[in-house]
Amino acid sequence: MKKLSSTLSNMVLSLGVITIVAASLLAWVHDVTQEPIAEAVKQKQIDAIKAVAPEFTNNPVADKWEHTPEGMSEPFVVFPAYDGGRFCGAAVEGYSLNGFSGRVGVMYGFDADGNVTGYEVLQHSETPGLGAKMQEWFRMDAGKRSVIDRNPGSDAMYVAKDGGAIDGITAATISSRAFLETLRNCYSVFEAYKSDYLNSKDNE
Repeated sequence: MKKLSSTLSNMVLSLGVITIVAASLLAWVHDVTQEPIAEAVKQKQIDAIKAVAPEFTNNPVADKWEHTPEGMSEPFVVFPAYDGGRFCGAAVEGYSLNGFSGRVGVMYGFDADGNVTGYEVLQHSETPGLGAKMQEWFRMDAGKRSVIDRNPGSDAMYVAKDGGAIDGITAATISSRAFLETLRNCYSVFEAYKSDYLNSKDNE
């Protein structure tokens, strides 16, 4: 095969062909991986709901309710848990943009009275060995670390350094603040859902 001469037009042609081939490959990879990635995200969400919410017989995803807390740009999502027709709590997915390395996403579980039944950290870029400890730290019995069984309506869900009731992660105060900010906002959205739910029941 005759080698093309190194002229400007030939170089432009070669680069054009390479660009078209690369773009086609990227588009194909995107199409192939898009659905599995979406399914993986959905499954992670469902697993988190099951892990943190009280036992339920309904489909929380189908019954989800969205609300944007004051000062936030994106909605938080409430996945209500019902046992028959009885409201028994919810899983609430929320976030903070104030982590040490940016966005922190957490799903919290609440019983019908607003007590924390569990949590799962869904997203973070915090420092390994420091802020990344939040997945376990805030469920530990040591000191005043655990948020489980606490009620943000009556407990000061701030780090002790800020006058709150919770021991923050050692050397990771910013990450701890973001975690607890998310908890407070999730609780406020949970209470907004309860108010909406109870009002709708009263008007039936």
